[in-house]
Amino acid sequence: MAMGTRKSRERQEPLWYGTELPAAPGHPFYTRLNEALDKAGFDRHCEESCAGFYHAKLGRPSLAPGLYFRIMMIGFFEGLDSERGIAWRLADSLTLRQFLSIGLDENTPDHVTISRTRRLIDGETHQRIFNWVLERLAQSGLIKGKTIGVDSTTLEANAAMKSIVRRDTGESYNEYLERLAEAEGVNAKDAAALRRMDRKRKKKTSNEDWESPSDGDAEITKLKDGRTALAYKAENAVDMETGAIVAVTTHGGAAADTATVEGSVIEAGAAVAELVTTEPPEGDYQVHPGGVEEVVADKGYHSNEVAVGLSELGVRTYIAEPDRGRRNWEGKQAEKEAVYGNRRRIRGKRGKRMQRQRGEKIERNFAHQFDTGGMDRLYVRGLDNVHKKLLVQAAACNLALLMRSIYGAGKPRAAHDQSVEAIFAILALIRVLESVWEAWWANSEELPHQAHWLAHG
Repeated sequence: MAMGTRKSRERQEPLWYGTELPAAPGHPFYTRLNEALDKAGFDRHCEESCAGFYHAKLGRPSLAPGLYFRIMMIGFFEGLDSERGIAWRLADSLTLRQFLSIGLDENTPDHVTISRTRRLIDGETHQRIFNWVLERLAQSGLIKGKTIGVDSTTLEANAAMKSIVRRDTGESYNEYLERLAEAEGVNAKDAAALRRMDRKRKKKTSNEDWESPSDGDAEITKLKDGRTALAYKAENAVDMETGAIVAVTTHGGAAADTATVEGSVIEAGAAVAELVTTEPPEGDYQVHPGGVEEVVADKGYHSNEVAVGLSELGVRTYIAEPDRGRRNWEGKQAEKEAVYGNRRRIRGKRGKRMQRQRGEKIERNFAHQFDTGGMDRLYVRGLDNVHKKLLVQAAACNLALLMRSIYGAGKPRAAHDQSVEAIFAILALIRVLESVWEAWWANSEELPHQAHWLAHG
C-alpha cells in the first residue's frame, strides 16, 4: 500500500463555488487532544516508524499511520470493543470526522481497512508508539519509575469453547466423547447418556490436550466471573506514584502470575531506563535515576521463586503473602531470606500503604482500559494481534492521564461532565447573587423608615 500523510488529507478547495459543506464544530476534548499530539509531532513519528510497511508510490490508497493510531485509540475514548464498532462510529459521528480530518463528503475507513492496517504494522512498531507516549508523560513529570505495581486480568478470546479440538487427533469434543462412550459400552447416539458420562469424568479440558482451531494461542482458563473459556492474560506494570502504565505484556490465559511477573518487571525496568535520559520537566519531579527499585503485587504473585528472582534483579518486593502455615526451610536458605525480607516489608507502615494504593493505581487502570474503555473481551485472534490491541489501549490510557494533567479531563465524557458541572456552578452562583441582591434591596427600602423613627422617637 502507498502511505499517505495526515497533512495530505487536508480538505481541498471545492470544484464549484457555493457547494461547500458545513464543517462539524468538533468536541473540545478531541480538539485539545489533537493540539497536544500535533505539538509533540505525533504524525511525523508515526510516519517515520511505519515507513517500511508502505511503498512510496505503488499500491492502493491506505490509512496514514497517524490516522490509524488515532482510530485505534478511539476505541478507548469512546468505549468501543471492536474495529467493526469503531468503523460504524466513525461513519456516524461528525465529532470523530473532525478529529480525523475527514470531510462530510468523504468515506470513513471501514473495518476491513482498519484490520488490514493493524496486521500490516508489526508489534514492534506498536511498541514504539507506546514508548513515544511514555516519553511525553516523562516530559510532563508523570513518570517517576522507582516503584511499580504489577497486576493482570484475563480477557475472553474471540474463540468458542465448543469448537476446541484434540491436539493429537484433531477430534472435536463431541467426537472424542463418542469414542470414549463406544469404548465403555455406552450408546454414543444417546445425548443424555453422553452428558451423564461426561459429568462423571475427571476433568476434561487441559491446554496440553485441547486447542482452538481458530485461535491456537488462546488458552482454556477460568474467568473472573466463574466461566471456563478460551482467554488471554494482560499484565500491566504501573507507576505507583502517578498511575502511568510503564509496560504491557500479553500471555495465554492459563499463564500463572508467578511465571510472568519477572518478565513484566524486566520490561518495565528497561522502559524506565530509557526514560531516565528523557529531558526532565521544570522542577525536581523527574524519572528516578536508579530505575525500578520496588515492586508491589497481590498474593497471586507470591512464591519462593518470585521472591528470589526479583531479589537477584536488585528489586525490593512488597508482595502480599498468602497464609501457608508453618513452613519447612531446610536447604532453602536463599528462599527463606527473600520471603522473610518481603514479609518484614509488607508488615511495615509503608508496605501497608502500598497495598492500599494498589487498588487505586493499578485496578483503576484496568477499569479504565477494559470496562469503560470497551475491552471486556477480545475481537482479534492470535497473541501478536492481541498484544497490538493492548499496547494501543494502554497508550490511549496514558494519553488520558496526560490530558487530565493538562486540561482536567481524560475522556470526552469527563470533559462533557465538567462543562455541565461548570454550567450548574454558574447557575448556582447566579441564584446566590440574586438572593443577596434581593436581601440588600429589601434592607435598603427599610433604612429610610428606621432613620425617621430614630430621629423623631
